[in-house]
Amino acid sequence: MTSLDETINSYLDIWLGPRDPRVKGWFLLTNYTPTFIFTALYLLIVWLGPKYMRNRQPFTFRGILVVYNLGLTLLSLYMFYELVTGVWEGGYNFFCQDTHSGGEADMKIIRVLWWYYFSKLIEFMDTFFFILRKNNHQITVLHVYHHATMLNIWWFVMNWVPCGHSYFGATLNSFIHVLMYSYYGLSAVPSMRPYLWWKKYITQGQLTQFVLTIFQTSCGVVYPCPFPLGWLYFQIGYMISLIILFTNFYIQTYNKKAASRRKEYQNGSMAAVNGYTNSFSSLENNVKQRKQRKD
Repeated sequence: MTSLDETINSYLDIWLGPRDPRVKGWFLLTNYTPTFIFTALYLLIVWLGPKYMRNRQPFTFRGILVVYNLGLTLLSLYMFYELVTGVWEGGYNFFCQDTHSGGEADMKIIRVLWWYYFSKLIEFMDTFFFILRKNNHQITVLHVYHHATMLNIWWFVMNWVPCGHSYFGATLNSFIHVLMYSYYGLSAVPSMRPYLWWKKYITQGQLTQFVLTIFQTSCGVVYPCPFPLGWLYFQIGYMISLIILFTNFYIQTYNKKAASRRKEYQNGSMAAVNGYTNSFSSLENNVKQRKQRKD
């Protein structure tokens, strides 16, 4: 395994250049192999898990889900706060921020972004809970793609560009996750479900996040910026892929459901009209029959 790690690291160093020495020796960052293995196991469980649960009763995990989602809500809130204060302390530039001009604030950002990277491993549990609860309709291409890629992308980000312009998307995403995981935590309590109305707006917030991230990243491309351009181009491409997938999800989940509800309402209205008409016709026929009997 050591020789394999050394080989992979040498290829990565040739391909991407020297790593940022500030994260040298940090947990899970020295070698790519653990992150790759975690992702491979995740995809294997996504494939085999529903087959295993096919003829088994679903689990509920109500209490565990409340604690899990509360934990991720608090972690996301912590990351959001630390990133915002770190950016403020370092005087980060929205249009262009390199990875070495923020002083001690850069290290604060790096420490928080390591937790952001690690949170992507924790979030694999989202999918595992779906499998064990037999909510297979929620294990979409978007869901698996997003979870599997984020952990890997952020391993590379943490090793080569662990601060500077990298802060923006993580900051927005941490804020969105405060809303998202608080929603999931509350939805695990049946009595709270009638009061949860903001799921649709979480998806809208995610799409807004991607658009804003593309805009901020594009500023680093257009503006004369010492932040590595290759990373900026990659992030723009990745954000576009998420916009496409999330927009499709939004249309399938909300627009089509709304159209379906409108159609059902119209059909129901016609049924009511037809019911009234048919009743009136029946009454008219009964009156005619009585008249015929009298005659």
